[in-house]
Amino acid sequence: MTPSHVLRDGTPVTTRPISTSDDERLTRFHESLSSETTRLRFFAVHPHLSRRETARFTDVDHVHREAWVALVHDEIIGVGRYERLTNPLDAEVAFVVADRWQGLGVGPILLRQLTDSARAVGIRRLVAETLAENRRMLDMFAHSGLPIARSMVQGVVTVTMTLDESAPADGDS
Repeated sequence: MTPSHVLRDGTPVTTRPISTSDDERLTRFHESLSSETTRLRFFAVHPHLSRRETARFTDVDHVHREAWVALVHDEIIGVGRYERLTNPLDAEVAFVVADRWQGLGVGPILLRQLTDSARAVGIRRLVAETLAENRRMLDMFAHSGLPIARSMVQGVVTVTMTLDESAPADGDS
């Protein structure tokens, strides 16, 4: 069953794990993003996904690599993903939401889906790197309800979110 949600503007949205059959949807989604949105996500303007990138982004094992998509009318409007790091208790997390849908709650919905998936496979911390100017992403993490720790080096903020509610975050630095 596909989880259903309602965005802040009343638009119904569904979420589900990504699949290899999403390759064309993902390509269309990515090509619809503004240069600014791809810059904030990839730290560089990245207007097109290569076939190799599309295959990598849609072929996940749902344990070490996971991705959830948010859809409206069967079209992707947002993607959230994680990939385990060297320490298997940690996973790097990243999000991108189509420009038209930003600020309506897509990111937090995807973060909740990823958090549940990560907990189910034993991941204890999600780590995100985002540009310091990406206020929407930083605000999403700050309002996630998860304990977080932040650090910044050369304009890149690293946010660590602790999934084990009994463990406190390390604090802001």
